[in-house]
Amino acid sequence: MRSLTSGPARAAACGVLTALALIFSYIEFLVPLPIAIPGIKLGLANIVVLVCLYLLGEKYAFFINCTRIALAALLFGSLFSALYALAGGIVSFAAMALLKKTGIFSVCGVSMAGGVFHNLAQRTVAAFLVETAQVYYYFPVLLLSGMATGIGIGVLATLILRSLGQNKTS
Repeated sequence: MRSLTSGPARAAACGVLTALALIFSYIEFLVPLPIAIPGIKLGLANIVVLVCLYLLGEKYAFFINCTRIALAALLFGSLFSALYALAGGIVSFAAMALLKKTGIFSVCGVSMAGGVFHNLAQRTVAAFLVETAQVYYYFPVLLLSGMATGIGIGVLATLILRSLGQNKTS
């Protein structure tokens, strides 16, 4: 991955990483979790976004994240799923990028914050669309699930970064 400093190599890497993130989104679409609480997902595509954040930087990771969300909404989503995914994706990405910049948090910590902020942003959009704050009643469950999935995604991203020789993952 050291050769990703040139323009054509980065463009190719972004294409491959976007496709991989889209594949992970499709897998989650095909195999839903057997949990009756709406909004709980593994967030497999976030592995790609997180690895890209550490390998290629914020600009490329943000591009991959937004492109994946738009393509997933077009291919197997709806307008509402696009709104929820975009809100969650942008807010969680902003939180992850800010925490990464501090240098205080590990990849797992950054990922966990991303999971929590993703759920918070989606609940906020839901509250706005249905015009009630009752959607926040089960936010504690979503908070715990966001933390758990964020840690899992962070562990996987850390392992990937280590295998690629990226030892500076904090």
